[in-house]
Formats: sequence, structure tokens, C-alpha cells
Amino acid sequence: MSATRDRVSTPLQKLQKLHREALKAWRFESREESVFGGQGPREVVLTDHYLPLEAVEGDVEHREGVGDSACLQDVVTAAFSHDQDRPRVMLIIGAAGAGKTTALQKLLADWVQGTCLQPFFLFPLSCWKLNSLQGALSLVQLLLQQHGHLSAESLAVILQSPESLLFVLDGLDQYQHQLEAPGQAACSGPEEPVPVAVLLANLAQGLLLNGASLLVSSRKTARLEALCEDLYVELGGFSRERRRAFTRLILPKEEADRVWEHMEETLGFHSLCRQPGFCWTVCSAYRAALETGLHLPRTLTQVFVSATVSQVKRCGLEETQARALLSGLGRLASHSLLCGSSVCSRRELITCGLQPFLSSPILSAFLRIEGDPALDGCGLSFLSPALLEFLLAVSVFLGAFGSGGVRETLQRQEGELLPLFLAGLASPSQRQPLEGAVGAFSSACTQDFDTWLKTTSQEALQSISKEQHLQCFRLLHQRGDEPLLRAVLGPSTRLGLGYGGLSDHDAVALSYAVTCCGELEQLNLYASDSLSEETILRLGPALRRAGRIILSQSSLSTGAYAHLAAGLCSGRMQELDLSYSRMLGDQGAERLCAGLRASGLRSLRLPSCGLTAVSCTHLVSLLSAESSQLHLLDLSGNDLEDQGVEHLSTGLRSPHCHLQELRLRRCKLTGVCMEVLSVVLCSGRSELKCVELSNNSVSDEGMRWLSTALQNSSCALQRLLVSDCDLSESCCGGLAATLGSDACRLQELDLSINELDDGGVLQLCDALKAQHCPLEALRLARCELGEESFAAVATVLGCGSSRLRELDLGVNIVRDCGAKHLWDAMRDGCCTLEHLELDMVGLTDGCVGDLSAAVRVCRSLKRLILKNNELTDAAVPALVAMAQESRTMQELNLQYNDFSEDVFELMDTCGKIRY
Repeated sequence: MSATRDRVSTPLQKLQKLHREALKAWRFESREESVFGGQGPREVVLTDHYLPLEAVEGDVEHREGVGDSACLQDVVTAAFSHDQDRPRVMLIIGAAGAGKTTALQKLLADWVQGTCLQPFFLFPLSCWKLNSLQGALSLVQLLLQQHGHLSAESLAVILQSPESLLFVLDGLDQYQHQLEAPGQAACSGPEEPVPVAVLLANLAQGLLLNGASLLVSSRKTARLEALCEDLYVELGGFSRERRRAFTRLILPKEEADRVWEHMEETLGFHSLCRQPGFCWTVCSAYRAALETGLHLPRTLTQVFVSATVSQVKRCGLEETQARALLSGLGRLASHSLLCGSSVCSRRELITCGLQPFLSSPILSAFLRIEGDPALDGCGLSFLSPALLEFLLAVSVFLGAFGSGGVRETLQRQEGELLPLFLAGLASPSQRQPLEGAVGAFSSACTQDFDTWLKTTSQEALQSISKEQHLQCFRLLHQRGDEPLLRAVLGPSTRLGLGYGGLSDHDAVALSYAVTCCGELEQLNLYASDSLSEETILRLGPALRRAGRIILSQSSLSTGAYAHLAAGLCSGRMQELDLSYSRMLGDQGAERLCAGLRASGLRSLRLPSCGLTAVSCTHLVSLLSAESSQLHLLDLSGNDLEDQGVEHLSTGLRSPHCHLQELRLRRCKLTGVCMEVLSVVLCSGRSELKCVELSNNSVSDEGMRWLSTALQNSSCALQRLLVSDCDLSESCCGGLAATLGSDACRLQELDLSINELDDGGVLQLCDALKAQHCPLEALRLARCELGEESFAAVATVLGCGSSRLRELDLGVNIVRDCGAKHLWDAMRDGCCTLEHLELDMVGLTDGCVGDLSAAVRVCRSLKRLILKNNELTDAAVPALVAMAQESRTMQELNLQYNDFSEDVFELMDTCGKIRY
């Protein structure tokens, strides 16, 4: 058995060597068209201009389990390196110009050099060539046609080992047939002649040469569903740093970095810039500008204008010829979009007026050509969808579709980039180089577009659609007319919509709009997913001009926080909201705080951002910075624990700290850290006026520390929020002493959701009657209170010395009899209550008489909240009359009572009522 294997392997090795030698000169495709003036795939490989492409296993947008990106060559080599579990079909997906063909050409070159996929025989096939094959062919005949260096006898030896075969199929999206193999059209073996469509379908489905592998490249199309791939890989294109490396390959060293920085800051179309083919086009346009001393392109339109003019000049076309060429290509582009087909025929080319150019090399600068243009079997397609839409936009302004062509084209065509190219070409300065080559654009068409742009932009900004706003910014950015943009945006400097989920292009367009406005009151980027360093860099101009920035519920990469802080330090921002940005974490907080030390930030909101006590050590440097202006810090919903407060206390005691509001709601704190906080409040350096500690285990012991601090003359605290803090009646004595102290400055106290009971509230009420008690707002919702407490509070309201303006006694079930004490107090001329909340206290229609009488007499009440009670339709007429007759009442909230739809119309007659 061993001897037999040796005798078989020797001729295979010889054949493999022969095959490699032959493929050294083999062109991966018969055509060598470039991408809009760039290099062809084979030339890129042979001139060492190839940069490895990043690839991701799985669909980046729609598939679950997407892994980290890796070099495509490494992914392919690793996948086919194991005999066990290697893929039968591996699919490589990428957009036009993403480098699929070039990557496969590089893979083939590496195989020829013996550096990868050595156990395999590689058989490259081009779908363009397969489309042109007619009649029945066997697989053997097909391979002999493609690879003339092989004989039928040698091929028979090779095909005896299907597991050693790897068919490399390029451009499946260009294949004109389906890949399903109908049962009646099966192929029994490699020597049976069948139509080529049947042959390829059987090979793809594994019905022919079972054990052979396929490596397939394609754009995303519906036909891919018929391909049962085992491994799906999507090309990620060039990252920011690879774009930099690419410019250094193409341009002189002294110019490369300048071009790269300019491209990154201004162009914005990084979905295109990630594609190697488009990168070449950009570099070519920039190189042309550098050589002629012109300004570098700032828009996508300018890049395509430059590249188009370059091609026209290269072929020496006169103005009349160039105008006819671009008009014809635009008509062909319109036909292609309307038909939904990427491939056009020679007949369609002639119909569009391009017959004079059939023998000219200029066509290959814009079209991929398969076959002889002089023959009817020739197939043509545009080099990229972006180029197709650009040429359509040019032809519209050249008058190829008449004077009404602009509006008609926008209505009929659905090209993503078409409106942007029209906006750019409507700008005299951007179209000037092209007009120098093809003649003047139609003034009627450009004026028609400008009228459309103004109208649609104004309508978009009046809508509540984020996408319409962003499309408006994209068009105005591409147009590049600052006076026009300011006229469209108007004097308002507040963009109220949340512009979350920005692409790099949107970020550049938004920054351009904000820059033209000068200053922006608020920039709302709510719920921005996966904000990268690149996107934050693009947003830099907008960040620097915004007074308030909202990034709540957003997800930024760790590296993006440093760029965010850097942008904010050089701007006018005073408020930053990163609430619920759980990806921030301690590492992001470290970078953010380090960058914000020199900023003029006054408000920083970081609730539920995945922070721990470690983050507090970084915040200390922000609080104690010599230039610190921070007044509000919200850290609620983070696992800071007592140690976090201990760290923060260091910064709070700094002479440079000017913090006035500290929110620590739900931070897993206990009474232990209240001693530390008490020391801060009494230090004489603290400017804290508001502290929120709700939803922590402060406990009575912790409350005693806080009460002691409030009695200290150095304590400036005016608002203390301790809702749901495990407090009981035991802490109320100390609080009462605090409220009765001459040194106490407390104006607002929230004790809701604590088991204070009547005994605790009675102690507090005694202190509230004191002449010097400063309290103006008291919240005692859900504190297990009864009628006795309501009666005591009523005596406070009517005592004549109370300063209470706001009172919340909700979720204490005292019913009508308990509430009557409050109505009686409100009828007293001494009551100054402005806001009263009695949510879910069990009120019925029986209280409405006393309530109405009290409201009519009370001269201070502005808001009355009676939600979640048991009021019915019968009470509505009296409640409506009460609200209408009151001169002071601004709001009567009756939501979630037992009302039917029959009384909604009556309540609508009073604008003060919410139901």
C-alpha cells in the first residue's frame, strides 16, 4: 500500500510543480482594468503595492458571533490547513473595490511561491469568462481550456484526488446563472459534457468531485443564499492606520502624511475609504492637486471630478467628445439603475450614444469590459456603484435628460450617493475643473437643484426624523456653501434631535454644519452605538463648539474617550452627559478624567457607567485640579461602595474643588462612609449644596453623622436626598434637632420610602414649626404614615412660621379622613404651600367638596398631584370647576383614577388638567 502511494505521489508532485510554473505567468483575469485610474490586481501584487486586508468571520452587520478581524491570507490559510473540519466552501464577501480580486491574485501568487496552501492544486476561475462560454462542456474540457499546460492524461491523475483540489472562483456576483443544481440536470462525472451553468452548480453543491473545496469571492447578492458555504468571511477593508500605510506606498513620503491627515479630517466617507480601490482614487486626486498647486479635495465630489478630468485628459479628448462621452455614460448609468442590473450589453451602449467610443481605451477607465466591444456578446459594467452615480449626476447637469432632468432623476433613481454628487456639482467651484474639460453645465439644471436643495433641507430640519436631519447635513456639506447652510439652519443654535449611531460621513457633515453655525447650545448624540476613535475625531469641530454634549446610553471605544476629552478641553463645553454608557468603565474614566483636567467643565453626568472605587481615584484629580470648575458630579448607579466615597473625599476637601452637587444614588454605600462625608461637609472647604444618597444603606447610624454635620456652621448643604436608605423612627430625633438648629441651612429633605412611622414624623413636625427652620421642600412618600402624621403636618402648614412650599405625602393610605386635615390647613390664610402631591393615598369622591373649598381659598397652591386614587366620573365637574376658578393653580394631575372616556371631553375644557 505504501509503495503504491509513493508511485502516485511522485507524478502529482511533478504536476503540481508544472502547474505552479505555468501560473507564474497566468493572469488572474483576462482584463487588467484599474479602479478609476488605479492599478490592476496583478500589477498591485507584482509591484509590492499590496497591503493585507482585514477580514471578519461572519456578516459584520447581521450575523451573530462576529469575531475579531484578522489578515485575510491568515484566515484562508488557517481554514484550509487542517485535513479535519476544513471548509468545503469558503465565501469572501466585500463591496465593489474592496480588494476581493486583488486578494485572490495575491493568494495565488503566494501559492505559486510555495508559501501557502501547499497540499492543494489551485484552479482559478473567473465568472466573467464562464459567462461567455457556450454549449456543453465537461469539467475536464473546461480546465483544459483555462490551463493549456495540462494534458488530458495529467488532469485525469489530478482529478483522482478531489480532496487536493481548491477551485478559486472570483466574482460570483457577476455570474449570470443560478447555482442550484436541479435533479434532472445532474452531472455524473468530470468527463460528462453539460451546460456550463449545470457544471458549476454541481461543483458548488458538492455533487461533482465530492471532496473538492471552493474559495469564492462575491459582492453581497441574493444569489448567495443558494451557496451552502461552510465559512463566511467579510472584508473589513483598510483601517485608519492601513489607510496611512497605503498613502505612504502611493505618494512621496513628505506628502503622504499630509494627504492622509487631510483625508481623515475632511472627507468623511470612510465606508468608501476603507476600500483599496477607492483609496487609490483619492490618492490620485490628491496627487494631481499637489502637482498643480491646487487645494486638496474636501468633498467626495471633488475627488471624482479630479479623477474624471484626469482620465479625459489622459486620452486627449476634445471638449465635444468628452461631453458626449460623459452624457452617454450617464444615460447608461440611469438605464442600469432603473433595470436593477449591473451588467449592460453592447446594444445598450450604442443606444446611449457611446458607439463612437467602442474602440477607444477611454471606456475602460469607467467600465469593466468582458469580451470584444465590437461584438454583440460583450458584457460591460461600471467599475463601482459610486462611479455610476457620479456619472449620472454629471450627465443630469450636462442636460442629457432635458431641463426637467434634476427633479425627474431624483424621483426615479434611488442611488444613495446621487443626491450628494448633485449637491457637490451644483457648486461652481467644485464643478469648475470638469467644465474646463466638457464645457459649461446647464444653468437651468443647477438652479433647479439649488431650489430643490433649499426646500427639502428646510422641510427636513422641521421634521423629527434623525435620518432627514443627517441627510440634510450631508447634502449641505457636499454643497460647501456656508451662507446657504446658515440660511437653511436659521438663527437657532439648538439641534434637539438625538443624532446617535453616526457614521464617519455623518460625523464630518454634522461637524461642518455646526462649524458654519459658529456656536451650538446643545449637541445631542444620545444612544450612539460603537463610537470609534475615528468618529470622535471627525466630530471634533462640533464638540469644540457645543455648550452641552449628550452622549447618554452611548457606547464609545476605550481609545475614543481620550480624543473626546481632548476635543472638549479646547472648546466651550460646560456640560457632559454620559449617563448609562456602561462601556465607559474604570479604564475609560481614567482617560476621560486625564483629558478633562484643563477643561471648563461644570457638569459631568456618569450614572450607570460601570464604574467602581477605582474610578474615584481618577475623579479626585479632576476635582482637585487647579483650574477645576466642576459644579455637578453624578455617579449614581455605579458600584463605588464605601471605598469610593473615601477616595472622593480627598478631592472634595481640596481648596481647588468647587463642587456644589454630588449625586450618589444606588452606589452600594453604607453608613460607614457617612462619617467620611460628614468630615468633608464640616471641613470649611466644601461648597456642597446638594447631596443625593437615595437607594443606599445609609441606616440610622449614617444619618446621625449627617445630622451632626448639618448642625455645623461650616456645612453649606441645602438639599439632602435620602430616599430608600433603610432609615427608621430612630433617626428622626437627630434630624429634628438639626432642623431646629440655628446653623442648619437645609431647604429640601427627601425621606421617602423609609419606615419613619407616625412617631418619627411627629418629632420632625415639632421642629418644622420653629421660626428659623429653613426647610421649604419635604418628601415623605411611602413612609408608613397614618392619619396622626397628616394631622401633625397640617398643624405645621397652618402655624404661620413654616416655610414649606413643597410637600409629598404620597403612597401613605390615609383616605379622605386623613387628607381632610390638609384641606383644613389650606383654608387657613397662613398656608403658603405651592406643590402638594397625594399620589395613591386612597382618595374618593367624598373628599372633593372639602378639597374644592380649600383650593378656592388657598392663594399659593400651583400644583396638585392626585394620581392613582379612587376618583370617578361623578367628581369631574367639581374638579374642573375648581381648577378653572383657581387663580394660582397651574396643574391638576388626575392620571390613573377611575375615569371613563365619557368625561375626557369635559376635562379637555380645562388646560390645567392632566388625565
